[in-house]
Amino acid sequence: MRYSGLRVIKEALTGHKGWGPAWRNPEPQASYDYIIIGGGGHGLAAAYYLAKEYGKKRIAVLEKSWIGSGNVGRNTTIIRSNYLLDGNEPFYEYSMQLWENLEQELNYNAMVSQRGIVNLIHSDPQRDAFTRRGNAMILNGADARLLSTAEVREMYPFLNFNDARFPIKGGLMQPRGGTVRHDAVAWGYARAADLLGVDIIQNCEVTGFRIENGTCKGVETTRGFIGATKVASSVAGSSSRVMAAAGMRLPIESCVLQAFVTEGLKPVLPGVITFGAGHFYCSQSDKGGLVFGGDPDGYNTYAQRGGLPVVEDVIESGMALIPALGRVRVLRNWGGLVDMSMDGSPIIDKTDVDGLYFNGGWCYGGFKATPAAGVCLAHLLATDTPHKLARAYRFDRFRRGYMIDEKGQGPFPNLH
Repeated sequence: MRYSGLRVIKEALTGHKGWGPAWRNPEPQASYDYIIIGGGGHGLAAAYYLAKEYGKKRIAVLEKSWIGSGNVGRNTTIIRSNYLLDGNEPFYEYSMQLWENLEQELNYNAMVSQRGIVNLIHSDPQRDAFTRRGNAMILNGADARLLSTAEVREMYPFLNFNDARFPIKGGLMQPRGGTVRHDAVAWGYARAADLLGVDIIQNCEVTGFRIENGTCKGVETTRGFIGATKVASSVAGSSSRVMAAAGMRLPIESCVLQAFVTEGLKPVLPGVITFGAGHFYCSQSDKGGLVFGGDPDGYNTYAQRGGLPVVEDVIESGMALIPALGRVRVLRNWGGLVDMSMDGSPIIDKTDVDGLYFNGGWCYGGFKATPAAGVCLAHLLATDTPHKLARAYRFDRFRRGYMIDEKGQGPFPNLH
């Protein structure tokens, strides 16, 4: 079934009796050619592109809970490609290009809204750094625009321009940045992959790997053993736990990253803004709520909930930037697991175990990378070679000294 406006009208006139499930709920087969662990955005996207672009069959996505229960449904929905380093910017710009055509590609309304993102400038050195970043973006085919204080004031008159501590001296804008409905991304990729024959198996937790003579033969799950020629792990914050079952210790630490949403407001925030003097980013959802976040909690955990110190810190930063935020009620907050790598950049690579592949270490960049990560993981599984845009995202960069330290924080995962 193809979705369309005419289809919606027809169903409305006939009592909505023609809608079927968006994807099947099959029983796992005894074996597959490809198993992807993790039914989040990356895993579903990889399965979709593996089937569509490479014509592969007998593919399964194993999700321990339900589709969309992990990070793909626990983020602040921002997409952007305003990166600096050569290892990152081409990759994220390619992802942005995929986002721009995603709804037509999947025949699904993912609510892609390219409303623009502005990184605020608060000092002269920061202006120099953001100018450099903008030039790097343009050199890699992305869009970037340096804003004056007057231009920022025209767009966001309610910001605290008179704060002597954090004077707003302009901003770096990417007009093509914006937001996407996170749940719809998972549902759209799941539906599209299912239509290509991919088995999406929910409530199927991987508990171990069957490795014989250095080769992965399949996975042990809560629903029994499932054989596979190739297995890929794409489980975000649970990466260390899953890969430990294969005897691997990853250069990754898992933290919880909290997000918040306020009561619904009339349109007030036309785009996405980030505070350059503290870690705070904010956008307004289609329901009217302000969606914002900041730093991860400063300890390692696998819990999808955070502590009050970070709540205080994030809202304090928000108040410094938007004083009127103090009049708005916060409805709820939630946490997603982020797998923080040693240089703040991801890993898409084969492991030392034949037939076992890994995608993780996305830190803050996981959601915005969804389409490109899916393409690159599918390419790796289909060809056993890294995609040209993911050659820098290999395990051995840490041994060879080719880290991609976007923030310049060094080997301190919690700071990335």
